[in-house]
Amino acid sequence: MPYLLTSVVGILYCLILPNTYGNSFDGLSPLIQIPMFLTTGRIHNTPTWFILMIILFFISAKLLIDLDRSNKLYKFLPFMFVVTILFRRIDVDYNTIASLSYLDKYISCIFYILNGFIHFFAIYVFGMFCSKHKDIIDKFYSKRFLIWVLMIISAAADVYLSSKNLYSNFTIAKTFLTMLALGYLKHYDGLIMSKPLINNWLDTIAKYSFGLFFVHWYVFFIYNQIFGLQNVVIVNDSLVLAMLTVFIRFIAVSVFSMLILFVIKKLILKINKDSNTRMFLGI
Repeated sequence: MPYLLTSVVGILYCLILPNTYGNSFDGLSPLIQIPMFLTTGRIHNTPTWFILMIILFFISAKLLIDLDRSNKLYKFLPFMFVVTILFRRIDVDYNTIASLSYLDKYISCIFYILNGFIHFFAIYVFGMFCSKHKDIIDKFYSKRFLIWVLMIISAAADVYLSSKNLYSNFTIAKTFLTMLALGYLKHYDGLIMSKPLINNWLDTIAKYSFGLFFVHWYVFFIYNQIFGLQNVVIVNDSLVLAMLTVFIRFIAVSVFSMLILFVIKKLILKINKDSNTRMFLGI
């Protein structure tokens, strides 16, 4: 439900500001465009292609659960990670598919979802493994030095190879980062819980994270328009200035997105105090 309701803003952006917002299906009837938006999630609200990919994981859940219970699933994890390394994510955006026909653009967006499903399959199964064997998270912390080294090496290799246009796959480095985050959070869980300010801050972020996923791209777009920024990654002669610009934008987009969600939630509850706002907004 949050996906459908928050899609209204993106659909309006696409129909009213097609060139500025990057509507790849501009020129078709709105009655044709809207189903194309909702079944790809890549054009009207760029991050929400992930929702369509997650649906594929839900479809495969029964098979994965059966394999999990038979203790056969995790034997294939090394092979799955090899697939993740070799089967890189493709690049599908307004510029890369601009010269294609409408049908080919749509197929490219669908393939982007399938590509993501295959690429992230190992990560999903690894998450299942960590959920089933929770003690493994303690090992993430005890082996943190090794994981730090592996993360830095893999990230450095990705940066170097992508700069040479040879290879780009940051998923492995992000996986190591996730392992570190889980290890540190569990190790310091008692300390975090004992600090009300930090605990409440993290709790608020956790509660708003799902809703943030659906609305942050709209705020991101508005921010870029106001300050004349063109890309997700800022290209600048000064690395420090580029990083500072990205950091300030991250904070601004996060704060304004949470503020928008907070205000809308309050308005909905004012209309009907028994409303399930999580169903509408994800919070």
